[in-house]
Amino acid sequence: MKLEGRAALITGAGSGIGRAIALRFAAEGASVAVNDIVSETAAKTVEAMGATRERAFAVQADVSSSAEVKAMFAQVSERFGGLEILVNNAGVAEFGPDQTAEVNRKAEARIGEMMAGGPLRTHWDMTQELSDADWHRMIGVHLNGTFFCTREALKLMSARNRGVIINISSVAALRGIEIAAHYGAAKGGILAFTRSLAHEVASRNIRVNAICPGWVETAMTGGFSFMLRAFTTSQIPMRRWAEPDEIAGTALFLASDDSSYFTGQWLSPNGGLFTG
Repeated sequence: MKLEGRAALITGAGSGIGRAIALRFAAEGASVAVNDIVSETAAKTVEAMGATRERAFAVQADVSSSAEVKAMFAQVSERFGGLEILVNNAGVAEFGPDQTAEVNRKAEARIGEMMAGGPLRTHWDMTQELSDADWHRMIGVHLNGTFFCTREALKLMSARNRGVIINISSVAALRGIEIAAHYGAAKGGILAFTRSLAHEVASRNIRVNAICPGWVETAMTGGFSFMLRAFTTSQIPMRRWAEPDEIAGTALFLASDDSSYFTGQWLSPNGGLFTG
């Protein structure tokens, strides 16, 4: 087992990528703290671990709240006595149901205009319609949350001069995302934070890396229309979206000793969508 005897905290692990990472880490011998903003979904992830759930526990916290993060890490410290692995995965969808419907409408109109060979007359106009609340929520959960959790994790890791931090960024940080600039900004900030922090804490034998997934089959993109999904899939050389467990495999590599000389790097399981 690659993570035997190590304690890990995965944020946003009640579903999707975070859940897959939590289950994979538990199967590889780690003791896992499963965080989610909804306590019931975190508990369901722990229950899905089967026999290994005895080494795990669920902890509810909104990572965009510094106070809630501090309280969560107090529980982690009390339960595990330290922390070897942090996965900053918690996130929110690019837009809500009403915005998703508008994105689907505009996407279908733009695809029709492209197929007709004429100029694009349907404009995204997403950023100019973005509210202060939507911007702050996106930055708050993704970027602030990554910082708040990392700050507390470093206090535990520095006491032993070892640890691994894995930040979930996105292919949107590498190539941009035309339908959600606030999401791209948050994920780009995470990537820059990863690089800087890796330099800072290398002397303490703490490694910091990022994962930049492409399109992944999760509930967050469940509202995409058939046409929008087909269009995004057509841009991927492998002609499919990733399964969450495929991202979990990348996280396991970065968390384990197999990646002992990796720090300040990003890995992007994206099916060939971005190859830069």
